[in-house]
Amino acid sequence: MRINLDDLGKWEEFAPLTLTRPVGNLRMGGLTNDERCKLLVPGIEVGYRTKSYLSGLFPELNDAISLAGWVIPTAELMNAVLELRPDTRIVYEGQTIAIRGNGDRTEAFEGELLVLNKRWELYQKNAQALQADFDLITNGRQSQEISATNTIIDSGNALFLEEGASVEGCILNATNGPIYVGKDAEIMEGSIVRGGLFMAEGSVLKLGTKIYGPTTLGPHCKVGGELNNCIFYGYSNKGHDGFLGNTLVGEWCNLGADTNTSNLKNNYGKVKTYSYTTGQFEQTDVQFMGLVMGDHSKCGINTMFNTATVVGVSANVFGAEFPPKKIRSFTWGMGEEQFDFAKALESMNNMMIRRNRQLSDQEINVLKYLSDRE
Repeated sequence: MRINLDDLGKWEEFAPLTLTRPVGNLRMGGLTNDERCKLLVPGIEVGYRTKSYLSGLFPELNDAISLAGWVIPTAELMNAVLELRPDTRIVYEGQTIAIRGNGDRTEAFEGELLVLNKRWELYQKNAQALQADFDLITNGRQSQEISATNTIIDSGNALFLEEGASVEGCILNATNGPIYVGKDAEIMEGSIVRGGLFMAEGSVLKLGTKIYGPTTLGPHCKVGGELNNCIFYGYSNKGHDGFLGNTLVGEWCNLGADTNTSNLKNNYGKVKTYSYTTGQFEQTDVQFMGLVMGDHSKCGINTMFNTATVVGVSANVFGAEFPPKKIRSFTWGMGEEQFDFAKALESMNNMMIRRNRQLSDQEINVLKYLSDRE
């Protein structure tokens, strides 16, 4: 079976995270949609229908069914896609979610699905995705034994440690959601975790970290301080104290010591936030919204982000004042000075080389395209 995870007109709704990836490669719960598809249908080939400048990194497959990248796949949905007749589309709650051929005929999907329409729904619906991914990954498998140095509260079958995971001297409460600790991941002593929590391979909670509300750490992230309902993509760090709430952090980001986000206005009102779709600040119906930060961005120590701040790709944020609520990609300081592209690449590779990684030619092409647009 061959499918293309299709942005289907919603790519800009998830920017700045989608400036460097298609919608189908967004992470929430524990996985990305391409990873989910491969777990649900062994042997499936997955491509992407997205912006042309991303095609070098995320190529499209020929003769493939299009599946909405903003719908979380389930076994029931993938069975329906497998059985989809030629020139037929699947519609769910008025939205087309899969198309084979020209899609002249229509079939309704009657099951329940998790559908994403706005970037903040990634954290708002993270609990549901996290539970589903936990069940998918751990079904029929046995957790590594959990050390007796930990205090476990009402775990049932909702606590799972992969091979090589290390958890010592912590309080783990899985009453409100599962806790998954991936291969070679570590929760250091004194940490307090109230699930759900998903830690991908090699991720780390530093000493005395406090986690509550469904939180996701992608591969090889290092996090400390206090987090509530956050998603970190791969290789990003917040290694020290400070509060993040209702926040989305892309790949290869670094937040300086004592970085804090406001996630609630002082008047408890609904927030406005920058929209890449309209190019303006838009009123939302959301009360809790912290920071969204694109890939390769960083901030200095003691940075204080206002409610619903949006930071683009490869921004280096620092200064004594609150940064503005919209910071352009490839900028320096408070977002007013352009970040020289060669120096930006040097900064990226300096961070990546510590993990034995470096930018590929395709990644550089994507970043150059974004830099030239600013």
